[in-house]
Order: sequence, then C-alpha cells, then structure tokens
Amino acid sequence: MKKLEGKLTLITGASKGLGKAMALALAAEGAKLALVSRDQKLLDQTAAEVRVATGTSVDTFLADVTDEAQVARLEADVRAKSGRVQILINNAGINIRKPLASLALADWNAMLGTNLTGPFLVTRAFLPHLKGAGWGRIINMTSMLSHVALAERTGYCASKFGLLGFTKALALELAADGITVNGISPGPCATDINKPILEDPAKKEYFMARLPVGRFGKVEEIGALAVFLCSDEAGFITGTDITADGGWTAQ
Repeated sequence: MKKLEGKLTLITGASKGLGKAMALALAAEGAKLALVSRDQKLLDQTAAEVRVATGTSVDTFLADVTDEAQVARLEADVRAKSGRVQILINNAGINIRKPLASLALADWNAMLGTNLTGPFLVTRAFLPHLKGAGWGRIINMTSMLSHVALAERTGYCASKFGLLGFTKALALELAADGITVNGISPGPCATDINKPILEDPAKKEYFMARLPVGRFGKVEEIGALAVFLCSDEAGFITGTDITADGGWTAQ
C-alpha cells in the first residue's frame, strides 16, 4: 500500500516549480490530485506529465487564489468533479524584489494577496472538506524568509512571516479534528521564482557563499518532505515549520 493511496490532494500554484514537484511526489505515493493554477497551458502540461509518470487521477482547475469569488467557485468545482479534499497544499506564491522606496502599493498588495490572503481564502473554503473525517493535512509553503530577512524583500518577508503565524494558529485550532497544519520553508531552489538570482552571476555567487551545503536545493527534495508531512508517520507533527534551506538559517 502506498503512503497516500486514494487521498485527494489539492495543490495551488501547481503548474511548475515546487508545486509540480510536490504533485509528482504525492502522486507517486498514490494520491489523487486536484491541481490549481492561473495558467491553463502549463497546468495541462503538468497534469499530463503526472499521469504518464504515475498513472494517478489528476483534475485541473483554473483559479486566482486572491479572488474570493473564484476560490468559492473552485471549491464547488472540486467537490463536484473530484470529491472531498483530504490534503491541502497552499503553494501559490510570488516575489517582487525592490527597495521599499520604489515598491508600489500594487506590488505590496500582490505579494500579500497571493502569499497570505490566498492561503487564508483557500483554507477557509476547503475546511468543510477536511473537518469531520478525523484525518487531514494542510501544508503552507512558507520560506526561509519566514525566519530571516534579506534586503529588498520587505513585502515578501512580511507575507511569509505572516503565513508562518497563520500556520501555527491554525494548527492549534484544528488539532482536535485530527488535522495537522505545518509549514515547509525552502531555501534557494532552482525554480522560476529564483531566475533573477540564478541568471545574475553576482547574485548567484552571493547566495552560494551563504549556503553551507554549497548548492541550491532540488525540487525533488521538497516533494519528498511534503510526502512525509502528509503521511501517517507525521501525525504527531503539527504547528511547526521545517526549513529545507541548506543550512542558511543555522548561521
């Protein structure tokens, strides 16, 4: 028996990067998937790749997690098409790197909306799926910047610090329901969100010099961690956050 056999898992921001990696990892352990993104073309490509690799059931849904009406429609569509969600992974996120003096209100609102309000809206909408079953998993994709800061990341840090607080408080609220709520805080991984770093030799060198393991993270490592946190073996782990950052925050 696979660890997540038949568990319906909803992943936001699932069309690429860490969302895609977690989709592949959970599907390999038998999870059924409801994948959410704002990009239908990329979402379809990811779904096709997961189906070929794992043979699992994959449904796709187009939605903007910052829009309350779209999230409500998403919940209704998932319930009708896929069934009752048992695992929820709030992965959708954006990062706008600017000095505060040039950070527009629209930039600030976009980061807070996607990284913090989005998980709130999605979690609130899908709580009726999770409650009452005696078992459930919620993972919020926090960040090493939920723990430490970098210059020109004011909006991103504010949103991710807030998401960590949301995670801890919600874990206490749902513990009696058998639902665990945890964060995964990746450090620098080779994903699209980090292209501005990876494609700039000076920035890449700055990050490499501060990574004790001497490399960027692999998306598959985050996928494996998500599988563990969703499994029965992690049933006593809730209200915490696991940093997978190559040792960055240990310094």
